[in-house]
Amino acid sequence: MMSKTVFITGTSSGLGKLTAIRFAELGWNVAAAMRTPEKETELTAYDNIKIFKLDVTKVEQVQMAVEQAIAAFGKIDVVVNNAGMGTYGPLELAKEDAIDWQFAVNARGPINVIRKFLPHYRANGGGMFINISSFMGITTAVPLGSLYNMSKFALEGLTEGLYYELKPFNIELRLIEQGGSTGNNFKESITWNRDENIKDYDDLMTKVQNLMNTADTSGQLDDPQIIVDAIVALATGESKKFRTVIGAAGNDLMALRNSVPIEDYLETIANNYI
Repeated sequence: MMSKTVFITGTSSGLGKLTAIRFAELGWNVAAAMRTPEKETELTAYDNIKIFKLDVTKVEQVQMAVEQAIAAFGKIDVVVNNAGMGTYGPLELAKEDAIDWQFAVNARGPINVIRKFLPHYRANGGGMFINISSFMGITTAVPLGSLYNMSKFALEGLTEGLYYELKPFNIELRLIEQGGSTGNNFKESITWNRDENIKDYDDLMTKVQNLMNTADTSGQLDDPQIIVDAIVALATGESKKFRTVIGAAGNDLMALRNSVPIEDYLETIANNYI
């Protein structure tokens, strides 16, 4: 039996790299896509991993990477849309390019990748897209996370909408609802909206930043290998879940949101910060 092939975006570090390594160790072929392949040294040690240059916000580059991966492996069975970033801070303080970049990477990026793979999947009679979202896209928006939440809510809607139009082609959609994970450049992947001339948001900024700065040591971040295991379970068919919520935080917040009116839920979250 020929090995299956997975195409993963954002594999230069963190969850993307760990996922690429796990699939390779399981005998899958791996098309590892990243913005700076010339800097990669770890994934190049695997014979069944090939690296492709990809910035998901550049449509021409997406087209080239998809074509090159298909040419290299013949068939792609699973695509993992993992590339993402987080912009936090008051919306009023956000620069125009920060707003556009948040949407470009987290929402338009997966759209670009999915669109370029659809002809290949339809020709092969099926395939799977696993979109890496966040519990912030389905259970709760977090204080100062309006732009990040927007992008993940958009990814959720995109994935649900695609379920219906792609089901006739045997193309499957899956969502991973994760929180932050240890060793996944959690704090380093966040950019903050700031304006030294506006101090009105300083108290809230301090509270939220302190929470994030202690997330690693307070047990709020998940083991990334648990997330990798969930991705593999979906890709192999061991799990058939449309949404996989990972971690105590996401599951607890989802349970709370489903148990009380939205007004009460919003007040509960707000009271923790304000």
